[in-house]
Amino acid sequence: MGSYSNSRFGFLFNCDLDLVSSLCVVLSSGMSHYQDDAEYMADENDMEDIDDDVDEEFHGRDMSGSDSDVDEYDYSNNKISDTSAAQARRGKDIQGIPWDQLSITREKYRQTRLEQYKNYENIPHSGEGSGKDCRITKKGASYYDFRLNSRSVKSTILHFQLRNLVCATSKHDVYLLSHFSVMHWSSLTHRKREILNVSGHVAPAEKHPGSLMEGFTQTQVSTLAVKDKLLVAGGFQGELICKHLDRPGISFCCRTTYDDNAITNAVEIYVTPSGAVHFTASNNDCGVRDFDMEKYQLSKHFHFLWPVNHTSLSPDGKLLIIVGDNPDVMLVDSDTGKTVMPLRGHLDYSFASTWHPNGVNFATGNQDKTCRIWDVRNMSRSIAVLKGNLGAIRSIRYTSDGKYMAMAEPADFVHVYDVKSGYENEQEIDFFGEISGLSFSPDTESLFIGVWDRTYGSLLEYGRRRNYLYLDSLM
Repeated sequence: MGSYSNSRFGFLFNCDLDLVSSLCVVLSSGMSHYQDDAEYMADENDMEDIDDDVDEEFHGRDMSGSDSDVDEYDYSNNKISDTSAAQARRGKDIQGIPWDQLSITREKYRQTRLEQYKNYENIPHSGEGSGKDCRITKKGASYYDFRLNSRSVKSTILHFQLRNLVCATSKHDVYLLSHFSVMHWSSLTHRKREILNVSGHVAPAEKHPGSLMEGFTQTQVSTLAVKDKLLVAGGFQGELICKHLDRPGISFCCRTTYDDNAITNAVEIYVTPSGAVHFTASNNDCGVRDFDMEKYQLSKHFHFLWPVNHTSLSPDGKLLIIVGDNPDVMLVDSDTGKTVMPLRGHLDYSFASTWHPNGVNFATGNQDKTCRIWDVRNMSRSIAVLKGNLGAIRSIRYTSDGKYMAMAEPADFVHVYDVKSGYENEQEIDFFGEISGLSFSPDTESLFIGVWDRTYGSLLEYGRRRNYLYLDSLM
């Protein structure tokens, strides 16, 4: 990831994107989206004026005539209500957007977004040149069914290129970033609780060699990982904060580097064959670092020629996918850091990678709007190229059984592919809002998607569709 400006970050942190504002702009003067780099510097006062107008249109109406069991706007709690699967089946918009009260249809607004959304590119016109190799997929499949849209938990993003801020640890438990807090959400109890608050001073409660005992103040969290009762949060100044979920306090803090361009772009937690818990951190200082959480020590440090945006370790622990501020994908030896093979095909910078559980195939996501599928047995070219609708592919996940792969665009679309079909069959999950991250539960039963928007920010939950054919014999 290229260096970021403080002014751009200030806008991203202080002025959440607002779908309602965007709708109002469409209604009044045609859509002009914000995805161009310069447009992230939009005037915050203008956004507030639009919000006032839309508040009057949306919430100044008489809602007593609603057919829904729960009114679209819950005045007692001063928030728009959640949406259940039952309400969605009866026709309620899954995000609670009252399209019947607007002078634009959902279909028209979708078309406008598709036509005018501006994909951010570091290499100009990369999205235009990537289409020729793309696979034509069959849409309309349904692998995961909508369960719930939870409005009470607000997912947020601090950097527009980094979208790994949602982590599911079971089919009912998910962790996500909400402003300065890492929150736990239970889909069973529909309750949230704060796990980590970095708005003030945080410092380790345990003493370990190499741990920064003075801690940090007002950490700006850029990426998040949770696995095996370990939570690791990475920050804009190279911070790493480690917390064990079954222990009080912070276990370990360190700063990977004091370089000016130090942002932690991604973290990945894994377990070694011996059972030790480790994590890798990918940083903008061109480094990839491996930390041993049994000893709380840095165990490996590899340096590359460009900022590293994401790293994924193969299931057997022998290979690392390295993607960053270069169109090439690097496959490297995880012990030595030496390059095994550079992989070519992408046309812009990459921000996502993941391995299929078989350890043979892996996927990479790029700002050229594509996800490429690779095979380690023949790396001369990718075996499939999948194209997004709006923009960059910023997050990718496989289910633990390897049957499905999900990829997230910056906004509005998550695509779920049937791997066995050769990625030809696809479920397209369609909504409105920036995507903070996506995560399958380890048992594959749930899919969680974080949606970032000042008015319609939420957590979407989908459940795996099962075909129990033996029940047919009982009918």
